[in-house]
Amino acid sequence: MASHDEQLVMLTKKLIEIRTILMSIDQNDTLKLPSIVVIGSQSSGKSSVLEAIVGHEFLPKGADMVTRRPIELTLIHTPGVKEEYGEFPQLGLGKIRDFKEIQKTLVDLNRSVPDFMCVSDEPIELRVYSPHVPDLTLIDLPGYIQTTSNNQPESLKTKIEELCFSYIREPNIILAVCAANVDLANSPALRASRKADPLGLRTIGVVTKLDLVAPEVGTAILRNADYPLHLGYIGVVCKAPKHTEGNMTGALIRNEEAFFRHHLMYNQRDIHVGTSTLRFKLMSVLEQSMGKSLYSIVDAVQRELEEARYQFKVQYNDRRVTAESYVAETMDALKHNFKDFASHFGKPQVRHEVRSMLEQRILDICAEQYWSDPKIAELPKATTDDIYWLYKIDLASAALTKSGIGRSTTQLVVDILMKNMERLANSEPFTLHPTTRTQIMNFTSEVLRSRFLTTSDQVENTIKPYKYEVEVTDSEWADGVKRSIALLEREIEMCDKMAANIRSTIGKKKLKSAINYVLENERRQDQEKRLSETSGLSIVEEESDPDAPAIRPLYNPRLVEKAKEALFLRDRAMILKYRLAALKSRQCKSVDNKEYCPEAFLNVIAEKLTYTAVMFIQVELLNEFFFQFPREVDDRLVYQMNRKQILEFARENPPIRKHLELQERKMKLEEVMEKLNYLMRRQADRQAKPKQGSQVP
Repeated sequence: MASHDEQLVMLTKKLIEIRTILMSIDQNDTLKLPSIVVIGSQSSGKSSVLEAIVGHEFLPKGADMVTRRPIELTLIHTPGVKEEYGEFPQLGLGKIRDFKEIQKTLVDLNRSVPDFMCVSDEPIELRVYSPHVPDLTLIDLPGYIQTTSNNQPESLKTKIEELCFSYIREPNIILAVCAANVDLANSPALRASRKADPLGLRTIGVVTKLDLVAPEVGTAILRNADYPLHLGYIGVVCKAPKHTEGNMTGALIRNEEAFFRHHLMYNQRDIHVGTSTLRFKLMSVLEQSMGKSLYSIVDAVQRELEEARYQFKVQYNDRRVTAESYVAETMDALKHNFKDFASHFGKPQVRHEVRSMLEQRILDICAEQYWSDPKIAELPKATTDDIYWLYKIDLASAALTKSGIGRSTTQLVVDILMKNMERLANSEPFTLHPTTRTQIMNFTSEVLRSRFLTTSDQVENTIKPYKYEVEVTDSEWADGVKRSIALLEREIEMCDKMAANIRSTIGKKKLKSAINYVLENERRQDQEKRLSETSGLSIVEEESDPDAPAIRPLYNPRLVEKAKEALFLRDRAMILKYRLAALKSRQCKSVDNKEYCPEAFLNVIAEKLTYTAVMFIQVELLNEFFFQFPREVDDRLVYQMNRKQILEFARENPPIRKHLELQERKMKLEEVMEKLNYLMRRQADRQAKPKQGSQVP
């Protein structure tokens, strides 16, 4: 008998392990093993029965409806281990040793269901490991209600009934909990079980609160004469002594046995009572039900396994992939792309960007201080000691050297780096990983920000001498003149292109007419201004007649704006051509005439600033960033990721997620098939032993 019990425990444990694996890979009914579904009204003592089996108070309790979601409770017997704890696999909270904390978590999970829904079919998975529990799979459902309260929807009763009915269908075992002090004819649990199990072949009746009725009434209920069940009725009194510390199963059973010994009518042969009897009955019935399902589940698993192997072969050619390998490949690709960018962004590229920025600044300074000066035509004929133009050249030089070159050039390079890092972060496959993309940009910004002040201060300090004096050699001057000529030629070409684009957009004749209108308007305004200044009187516009028709303008505002833009481009091109001729003249051949050629002098200064700034930006910013970034990738995106984060990262990529899911499904089905084959062999051995014994003479 003891050997049979051990085999029963082993078989149930293995089948529960198989059921847990199958639940993790598929919700298909064909791959489900039977579970024990606990149903009953809210006042039937359903929670007390489950807590008596587990040995701890852990289920939500309260006057309001506290169980709003199915609780899939898996009990795992751990012989030889004193530790008791629970786990919520869906939440990843680890071992929870305080059952009060388990109760609080269950309350919070149930309260997450909105009030307008009241119940949800999304199950809560809870596993309890203890040396005091049997190997069982139980599903606790919301209790049946008779009427709804004011704050509950009218459809709540129907919703609960439909939810319960979806669980008590075959092949699940029904544990119908009824209170002894309530007529069985009014038991919602028995009524529901009769609909799903008309012959009573899968239903176990549990009668609670036997201490509230006379023994004669209790024994009459347990004999099930009125509502017979094939698996019978078991009576319990789930009351543990108060102030019980630790697991209460032992104290509860002793208290219960004392009650039944005191009432001799419960000691009859055909009467089954006690939590111990219930625990063994549940194990036995679950084992028999699972045993009956064994052959069908083997066939179903075999079919699913063959399909998974076929799909894995066809889609991936049996190529295995892991989340870790995907993370490593992705980060290696990022570092490779970064290395490729770093190899193409060195001193020449930085020098080009800084020089372009300073050349634009030269154009702005010249336009502001020289080209818009009415005396610009007098510049070639001015004397060398003309204080006006000497002051101008010093002012222009200061405007360039004292404009915050250190900060502006460093910011320019930082912006270029950030733009390129954003390009890398937005490339495949990081478009599928928004969190990682944000992390890349965050630590890129941190590294660059940490080097920004040091670099900008270093650049500003090294260019400080140029703020007071700039020495220019003949070769530097000649190169400066050449660069200035090329710069002005590019600017003239750009002006011509923009003007041509305006003419092609508006039309040559229409644009000419609009330009004449603008010029005429400007001349009229100048005349009115001069007249006002000479007479000392302001011109008062004639009062307009409100009844007179409005005078429509000859040209719309947009056309006028385009005409003004075309005039600006024409005037700018003219002054640029004038200055270009000056740069090409004999006067600009010598550095001694720098005040006559401000464009060339400023270009020489810009070249010196560019060389100095780039040298220190390369050392203080670029080299440090290129060295630090790959290490930040390893530290923040690889080494700091735990197993869960690695899996989440890999599953963000749909093709990889599909590959991993199919691979995991195949592996788990192979594991299940191996366990099932082992159980089949054990079953065959058990059946063969009695036959061998009967053949012995």
